Amino acid sequence: MNTINLVWKNITQQWGSTLLSILLTSFGVAILSSIYITSDTFEKQLNNNSKQVDLVVGAKGSPLQLILSALYHVDNPTGNIKLAEAEKLKTNPFIELAVPISLGDNFKGHRIVGTDATFLTLYDLTFDQGEIWKESYQVVLGSETARKNKLKIGDQIHGAHGLAENAHVHEEHPFTVVGILKPSGSIVDNLLIANLASVWDIHGIHHEEEHDHESHAIEEQAHDHEHVHEHDDEHQHDDEHGHQHKQDTPQTEDVTTEIVAERPQQDLFIKSIGDDIEQDKGLEITALLIKFTSPAAIGVIPKLVNQSTSMQAASPALETARLFSLLGVGIDSLEILAYVIMIIAGLSVFISLYNALKDRKYDLAIMRTLGASKIKLFVMLIVEGLLITSIGGILGLALGHIGLYFISTQTSQSADFIQAFRIYNKEWLILLMACLIGIVASIIPAIKAYQTTISTILGNK
Repeated sequence: MNTINLVWKNITQQWGSTLLSILLTSFGVAILSSIYITSDTFEKQLNNNSKQVDLVVGAKGSPLQLILSALYHVDNPTGNIKLAEAEKLKTNPFIELAVPISLGDNFKGHRIVGTDATFLTLYDLTFDQGEIWKESYQVVLGSETARKNKLKIGDQIHGAHGLAENAHVHEEHPFTVVGILKPSGSIVDNLLIANLASVWDIHGIHHEEEHDHESHAIEEQAHDHEHVHEHDDEHQHDDEHGHQHKQDTPQTEDVTTEIVAERPQQDLFIKSIGDDIEQDKGLEITALLIKFTSPAAIGVIPKLVNQSTSMQAASPALETARLFSLLGVGIDSLEILAYVIMIIAGLSVFISLYNALKDRKYDLAIMRTLGASKIKLFVMLIVEGLLITSIGGILGLALGHIGLYFISTQTSQSADFIQAFRIYNKEWLILLMACLIGIVASIIPAIKAYQTTISTILGNK
């Protein structure tokens, strides 16, 4: 009978203590693997989502909430900001990209984001199928959104009001899928992207009519201004005919020059009217995602926004560091707990083998008389401890992944970033650590077995 068969028979004869050791080992491994997978994927997601965004501008409130809602799509927005006020930032030389986003609806838990084409540039997104929207109520899907909902080009979907999956569905405004993005490893994989007009239309914000009103108002104000200007020219012309002794060619050229010189002021006047109407239109967005032209902007733009506007600026890097500092205490505490459980599991293995050794000392002596060497007895005890912790370790990895799967099913689709059934490299190290604990715990019982004296044990019998 080989060593493995002997070890298995010994284990099955003491199921009570063996099962306790296996359970303790599995709990420790499950906690450690869950902590590692969650923290590793969470950190990667945070980096992937924020590496292209240097600043988020939104409504005043909690900076962390603004980051979580606008960048990671796991919280409610702090409010809305005026589109006209936000777009003024685009002219700042420190800003390379300023991408507007508007939130408000979802599709089966996946956030619907209203934006423009610069959103694709910001996240360096490419298409797997289809193309970008060309009109309202056309939508582009993230790769995971398409996969999980089995959607394809040409399908129609209906968004639900708000950010809750079970909210009121907009049956009267279906979206048509026109594009599916390649996986990016960021939160975009779980989003739906459309133009800003779609979000405004679906919530009854009449941006097109207001745009027409704006154009009409500008033209009307320009016409009135030109009419006044022409009336002044006619008055001046009549006055000049009343004084014919002053009429000559150089004077005509001076009048023409004066009219041309006033034209830029007229254009500036029209632009000013347009700006005022734009301010009063009431169009709003949720946030503005900003990418800087240089690192020097971090000391200028946030201060400018916070002090000179009704908006607030939040730094993803700063708020992410704050978030990790808040979570770090809990993660460290769980890791300590897991290591304590692993140590207790090792003590359980040691006690189990040591006590079993007292009951099996006559069996070991008989094995020695039948030709078993001291080395074989030593190895047999080591393998027994290794087998117990190996079973516990494998069971712990399975429990950890199953637990993460159930946790991921309870989270929002837009926050679904944990790949519960993927094997990570560090998990093998956790399993190896569990096996080493089993080996260390069985060394003293193995030495006792090695020192078995046949004559003494059988003589006492």
